[in-house]
Amino acid sequence: MQIKLFLTFAPMDSLTQIVLGAACGEIALGKKIGNKALLFGAIGGTIPDLDVFIGKLFYTNTIDIMTFHRGFMHSLTFAFLGAFIFGFVAFKLYNSGKRAHLTTQKDWTWLFFLSVFTHPLLDSFTPYGTQLFLPFSDTRIAFNNISVADPTYTLPFLFCMIVVLFFKRTNPKRLKWTRVGIYVSSAYMIFTIGNKIYMDSVFKKSFDDAAISYTRYRTQPTILNNFLWYGIAETKTAYKIAYYSVFDKKNRTDNFITIAKDTTILDQNNADLKRLTWFSDQYYLIEKQENPFRVIYNDLRYVMLTKQDSVRAVMNFEIKKNGSRLEMKRTTNFNPSDGFFSTLWNRIKGI
Repeated sequence: MQIKLFLTFAPMDSLTQIVLGAACGEIALGKKIGNKALLFGAIGGTIPDLDVFIGKLFYTNTIDIMTFHRGFMHSLTFAFLGAFIFGFVAFKLYNSGKRAHLTTQKDWTWLFFLSVFTHPLLDSFTPYGTQLFLPFSDTRIAFNNISVADPTYTLPFLFCMIVVLFFKRTNPKRLKWTRVGIYVSSAYMIFTIGNKIYMDSVFKKSFDDAAISYTRYRTQPTILNNFLWYGIAETKTAYKIAYYSVFDKKNRTDNFITIAKDTTILDQNNADLKRLTWFSDQYYLIEKQENPFRVIYNDLRYVMLTKQDSVRAVMNFEIKKNGSRLEMKRTTNFNPSDGFFSTLWNRIKGI
């Protein structure tokens, strides 16, 4: 059984890591090898995400494969070890013929350290999170301040790195444009952190004003932007969900969607289910559909705004038993023709 992971907007997410990796390559080796530094940096920035494929080599269970992503290959330990391994291999392959003695092994180690290290660091700001401290801790670090795909972060950075390609390696403008890309993207990241702090206060006040007795809550931006945010509060029996745009006229929201919990459908002590709920940070909904009979697992960290202002999980899976294990299969794919973008845009503009 194969699984399509939550990579609905993976092209943008991957592009972001390629651009950041390319910038790291330019910083480390741009003066010595020119545009090749961008290429190798982009490769380094892509390496951690190869765990999507490598997981299939180690596991056959679909839940194990999914939760392997953003695991050890996204850890700081892997970044340190990988820098030496990839740096050594790249140096041995590159340091030959006319290119001999142009670079050092230290140069390549630095390039791969920067490009691999910044990948999980950037991922940790997204709601998906990453296990930065494996193998010492499996805690998923997620600051929830920027979407997994945000063109405002990526596109200006991409433009700057494209400009770099047109200068010779000895031209100081290469480094200047690289710095512009890093400064602009970093400034936007700082804005998203400030916006996160503001949104936390808005949702907390909204939940409190509505007299919702919650045990915990989380907020995060909706996909492709940092203006419309999603908040979910957990109570003993249900989840309370709301949206808020920075362009809303009020400084709080009072339009809540209630989703009742049902923990009786599957055995809560099942190890595979526990793994899934850990992956979802315990924000999940299990549904039983009678016709046809199916058990659907919804990850409530990722929902899509619908025209009815209801909730539809981006990550939802059909759960089936396979011997003593549970298996999962993706049940919904994103369809841009369903009016999602127009609904998202209208809601971003505020109510």
